[in-house]
Amino acid sequence: MSKSTKKSFPGKERILSIHSYEELATLHAIAKILAQPQDLRDQLEIVLQEMSSRLGMKRGMISLLDREKKEAWLDIAHDINIEGMDVTYKPGEGITGKVAETGRPMAVANLGKETHFLDRTGARRHLNRSELAFLCVPIIYDSQVVGVLSADKVALEVEDLDQELAMLSAVAELMAKAVHIRGLEEENIRLRKIVGSERAPSIDIVGHSKPMQDVFGMVAQVSDSNTTVLITGETGTGKELIARAIHMNSPRHGGPLVQVNCAAIPDTLIESELFGHERGAFTGALHQRRGRFEEANGGTIFLDEVGELSAAAQVKLLRVLQEKRFQPLGSSRVINVNVRIIAATNRILEQDILSERFRADLFYRLNVFPIYLPSLRERGSDIILLADHFILKYSKEMGKNVKKISTAAIEVFLSHKWPGNVRELENCIERAVLLSNTDTIDSFHLPPSLHVRETKVEKKENSKLSSVVEAQERSLIIDTLEATGGNQTKAAKVLGTTKRIIQYKIAKLGINPKMFRKSNKDNDETE
Repeated sequence: MSKSTKKSFPGKERILSIHSYEELATLHAIAKILAQPQDLRDQLEIVLQEMSSRLGMKRGMISLLDREKKEAWLDIAHDINIEGMDVTYKPGEGITGKVAETGRPMAVANLGKETHFLDRTGARRHLNRSELAFLCVPIIYDSQVVGVLSADKVALEVEDLDQELAMLSAVAELMAKAVHIRGLEEENIRLRKIVGSERAPSIDIVGHSKPMQDVFGMVAQVSDSNTTVLITGETGTGKELIARAIHMNSPRHGGPLVQVNCAAIPDTLIESELFGHERGAFTGALHQRRGRFEEANGGTIFLDEVGELSAAAQVKLLRVLQEKRFQPLGSSRVINVNVRIIAATNRILEQDILSERFRADLFYRLNVFPIYLPSLRERGSDIILLADHFILKYSKEMGKNVKKISTAAIEVFLSHKWPGNVRELENCIERAVLLSNTDTIDSFHLPPSLHVRETKVEKKENSKLSSVVEAQERSLIIDTLEATGGNQTKAAKVLGTTKRIIQYKIAKLGINPKMFRKSNKDNDETE
């Protein structure tokens, strides 16, 4: 039987007057949690934990409302594993959809008799639903439904459904602002993904893997601005292509894109190269010369391998970034420039700052909008996609009819670690196309470096090191879980990492966090 509660709650005084001491204590604890300056998702997860441990409201779920489609989609859950799930409720669909559409709370005394309950997460498929009650209330902020809060409770523990709904509504009122902001954050993330997928930054950049889709989204987001960009990633990942894509998709695309390889310029010439010089400024300066910054005026300058600049060159570059003007070598005239700066490096500049190899103030000037380019081994199926792309490219250039890759060659590609990344893959394909006399690239067309395997000694040493690290990691996580009573959010904070990483490590190392909870009597086995 489904029961819809239409009772409205005019104010906090009315809500608080009908609650028990334990319920008031719970609301106070939740208010304190929401007042803490921390990640919204973590806050809301802790609130659901409090509902479970203090009120017996299990399998708590928070769904956010899509303002355009009016659909509710599941964002956060407790006691339910929703990793990889995409659970949505259309307006009026199921209990959650009805509450989202009407803005009215609903309660089900016996889930076993409720035909409208969908259980999209599958969390209750192994439970006796007849023993469960289900509570669902809207989350309202500024007179608008922004989400839905729901939970189960053991039916025998429910004395008054109206009282339970009143309590859950009070919790929903406390979390309303946090849920509203959380919804805006997620909406922005979704919009960035849509923008990234609809605006391909460049036809020269190939990739359908999630890491590359994230990169495309960031390129699309930053292109329209004048923000300074720092592109990081291993050698051969395509940093120059990303810089070119940002420039070509920006309002500056009609202006010049000037590329400077900082690693190739001697220290004695860096100032002259970047800022120009007057005739006679130094021995051999027979003519006046414009610097790269002046050439890039109205456009973009791409400082490749910026991490290789000497300390003296870093000081001069920092001054230009701060003042947007400079003096050519040997000149008294001051040149003002309107230049967008994109820098790239394969170094870890944060480590270089600690070793005093790179200036911290210059790093912060460059690192306004960082974009990390994943290595080829992080891009999964992109390896074969890129291989096909290069086969077409070099077949056309060489006038050959090579069209495909044999299964044996594909296995070699997927097992190789690609230290040279996309550039190494391109070189391999160019060689293979040149050697092939058929329409297929086979494994024997590939360079010897791709056939080299790890020796047994290397594998043994790696295995031994991995085992030691894993054992230390396991011990550290177990100690922290014991200290935090099995609270993964607190454990992540203690260890200086994120909850997502802790969850991944716990699953990988086979640790059961429930063993460390201070009270196990109410824990479910539905995860």
